[in-house]
Amino acid sequence: MKCLLCKGTLHEERTNYIADLGKCVIVIRDVPALVCDQCGEKSYSYHVSTRIQEIVNQIRGVVSGIAEVTYSDAA
Repeated sequence: MKCLLCKGTLHEERTNYIADLGKCVIVIRDVPALVCDQCGEKSYSYHVSTRIQEIVNQIRGVVSGIAEVTYSDAA
């Protein structure tokens, strides 16, 4: 698979997803992604993107400050 930005090669990797919501920052660790070996652009599958949004929505109303969660623990 090729990167949409630079046409580099995408490979499967685990990465961190960071959501800065203003009054809180959420760090989701060990998220499955496709990462470009040239520019570092990250792509997430539909399923992973949906789960990331669910995790952010669950944490958003509960935490102020910084929250850290591992993707597999929250899934």
